[in-house]
Amino acid sequence: MKPRATGSVLRIAAPLRALAQRFSFLLLVLVAIALMLVGKIDTIVIDNIRGRIDDAFVPVMGALSRPAATAARVIEGIQELAGIRAENQRLRAENAALLQWQQAALKLESENRTMRDMLHVVPDAAISYVSGRVVADAGGPFVRTILVTAGRRDGARKGQAAMAGPGLIGRVIEVGETSSRILLITDLNSRIPVIMESSRQRAVMSGDNSEQPRLLYAVTDVPLQIGDRVVTSGHGGTLPPGLPVGKVASVTDHGIRVQPMVDLSRLEMVTLVDFGLATNLLGEAPKPGALP
Repeated sequence: MKPRATGSVLRIAAPLRALAQRFSFLLLVLVAIALMLVGKIDTIVIDNIRGRIDDAFVPVMGALSRPAATAARVIEGIQELAGIRAENQRLRAENAALLQWQQAALKLESENRTMRDMLHVVPDAAISYVSGRVVADAGGPFVRTILVTAGRRDGARKGQAAMAGPGLIGRVIEVGETSSRILLITDLNSRIPVIMESSRQRAVMSGDNSEQPRLLYAVTDVPLQIGDRVVTSGHGGTLPPGLPVGKVASVTDHGIRVQPMVDLSRLEMVTLVDFGLATNLLGEAPKPGALP
């Protein structure tokens, strides 16, 4: 009985299976169209169904994403550990080099102090300064000048050096009660005695209203190198020696150009420094006493 019943079921199911396979594609198309129509007719029902499906799959996706996120954190931690080890080695080497320089500096300081005592060197005058904010690009007869919010009542005086960040940017040429005008080193009227820090060659840095001043009267027996630091020489009694001015930018047949140490187009705060010099370019003696 059982084999005969099984054969009967198979004979009935075979045509149904063939019919389902023949019209399955059409059935799927009809189902898709029906779902689209239902979605257009009643969006609330579809949104609810979609929301429930999302709610059901979110925990699953979250569970599947945790191993991937954990693996990513582990890999990131390993990479950071390798970077920290390399950075640690670099810092150790840098620290060892700095300790050597510290010992050399302490030795030179001791020798310098001993030689000063032997030669009875007169110490430099006390340095005083006042800072102000750049408020305007003045222009006028001096093309490259700026105005700062520090004047006579703050201790500003003509001829003082104007510093910003690591280098010299100019000198004070006019002083009001609450403001001062600074002639930048790139102005056509600017002339500064300078010296090459490495070769000790002397020259005069002259502005020409361009972004890079020129070096005049430079001795050519020792060739200048691109990147050589240019500092004030102290000649003329207007500025002390050793103030950073810029670096040699180009050496051509048309002359030597210097890139200022400071970006003069982005000045915000300027420090006016009184080095206690007896005279300045304008023939005015600085008043005694430190600036407030």
